[in-house]
Amino acid sequence: MATYKDSGVDIDLGDKCSAIAYTAAKNTFKGRAGMLGQPVTEDGGFTGLLDMGEYYLVQNDDGVGTKIDIAQHLEKFDTLGYDLVAMVADDAACIGAETISISNTLDVNNLNEKWVQGLMGGLEKAALEHKIVIPGGEIAELGNSLNSWVWNATAVGVVDKDKVITGEKIQAGDKIIGLKSDGFRSNGFSLVRYVLKEKFGKDWPNEKYDQNKTWGEVVLTPSRIYSSLIMDLHGRHKETPKAELKGIVHVTGGGIQGNLDRLLKKTAFKADLNALPTPHEPMQRLIEFGNIPKEEAYRTWNMGVGMILVSNDVEKIEEACKTHGIEMSVIGEVV
Repeated sequence: MATYKDSGVDIDLGDKCSAIAYTAAKNTFKGRAGMLGQPVTEDGGFTGLLDMGEYYLVQNDDGVGTKIDIAQHLEKFDTLGYDLVAMVADDAACIGAETISISNTLDVNNLNEKWVQGLMGGLEKAALEHKIVIPGGEIAELGNSLNSWVWNATAVGVVDKDKVITGEKIQAGDKIIGLKSDGFRSNGFSLVRYVLKEKFGKDWPNEKYDQNKTWGEVVLTPSRIYSSLIMDLHGRHKETPKAELKGIVHVTGGGIQGNLDRLLKKTAFKADLNALPTPHEPMQRLIEFGNIPKEEAYRTWNMGVGMILVSNDVEKIEEACKTHGIEMSVIGEVV
């Protein structure tokens, strides 16, 4: 029976360390009290807010994680730019913020021009599709200090003060809408790699998944980016919303329930998830290969739901989703 901890990732310890980091960060807030850029305390949020007078500036960080190891194995790097943008832009979108720019840091053991071209070409394409600029970045060659490459990013965005989505308007009976993911996104890959290595050996990325793709190609499926859809519904800077979004959840590490709890813990309500979609077939196969408990899988992967919206404007959201080529379904309701 495989667990995320078996693959080298301890979620509980990660939560504790994140709490340590957040406490230290929060202690710096007093340093700009009464000044431009004064931080806004938003415990459990997906991004940080800075008061810029007329609007809030938001900032958050993430990366593609060990998904890059699979790209190295296959020497296929053109999709990871979508993962990088999704991880940070979709976090910012959770409070209704529009990502303006993304800077990135690529730490490598040894440089490879072809690999860098693939990464940056994919990032350029993803950023242009979602009206995001890349104002700068850093490539650091660190030699034997690293065994692999590490690619992280920081998103900077803006949100009007009267349009911050906090979850405070959530009520019993509100619909919980799931936006379908295309695959694993960039979370839980240590467990993906662990299970497939145990099943097929070190060269598992080249093992046939079906007649058309290898396992490596399947798990490298790029992340769907939802932020442009959210901006169309909620409105960009100074735009009027087309639909009321009472709460938004980005399903990253911790899965559906773990991330939904971050939103609902601010309320007196809970989620009745009575219509969850069937998880993607590769996820089902990995559960079988590794004899992974259902609870562990739902705690580690998105299980087919990349983002969650709490709203009663279901028809308006469905119409916008069709425009953006995103599948959606009502997966439950607030109780």
